[in-house]
Amino acid sequence: MSSIKEMMNLKGRRALITGAGGNLGRVIADTLAEIGADLALVDRSGTDLQGQSDALQQRWGNRVYCYHCDLEQQEQRNELVRQLKDDGEGLNILINNAAFVGTSGLQGWSVPFEEQSVETWRRALEVNLTAVFDLCQGLAPMLRRSEGASIINIASIYGQYGPDWGLYEGTGMSNPAAYGASKGGLIQLTRWLATTLAPDVRVNAISPGGIFRNQPEPFVRRYAARTPLSRMGTEDDMRGSVAYLASDLSNYVTGQNLAVDGGWGIW
Repeated sequence: MSSIKEMMNLKGRRALITGAGGNLGRVIADTLAEIGADLALVDRSGTDLQGQSDALQQRWGNRVYCYHCDLEQQEQRNELVRQLKDDGEGLNILINNAAFVGTSGLQGWSVPFEEQSVETWRRALEVNLTAVFDLCQGLAPMLRRSEGASIINIASIYGQYGPDWGLYEGTGMSNPAAYGASKGGLIQLTRWLATTLAPDVRVNAISPGGIFRNQPEPFVRRYAARTPLSRMGTEDDMRGSVAYLASDLSNYVTGQNLAVDGGWGIW
């Protein structure tokens, strides 16, 4: 019988994290490094992955590799898969975290429905959904050969629920249609992959609730009042769910969407 500590240990396993240089990506990387995983950090050019890598290696002593890739571009996704296969390091864990989110500064994105553009809709689905399909397909052979293989897709409560527009009134914020549609598709893709890649690879999703990032005070106040735990989430609130689904603590769990939302979805 293994101890809980042994089941959580990712020593000797390698995890790839997309969007690794973002707010949530950095916390995911630190979490997995703390429990022993070597890391492959992926983000767009211009992101200081090397500085992040140096800090992680200094803090935890793990091996950390950096890859620049614009996931909106299929050629760059193909090149990333080729590099990962050629480097001979293997892959045990894939975290699909990169996404256009509600605060992404795109034209025709976080605006009233009538002003949301088809071009931005397509861009969002390319990054939030198509790129996940592409990476899972390309990396599946590596994952199938690996011990404790796990895919974690970062979805959202808005892949399950429609927006409460009262939260946004007078804030200048919005909730793009393509965001919810892409995250809903990602949750269903998670289920599809779970049956397709079983029994070799477990596939699960995490759906965070709203994460506090200095949104306008009226939004934060309304959101907290709408949530049973009476606050917005933080990136640190995601650490436990990531560690659980990445490790052998969840070795009989697949096809699930774990809501980390302070109870948002139970009202």
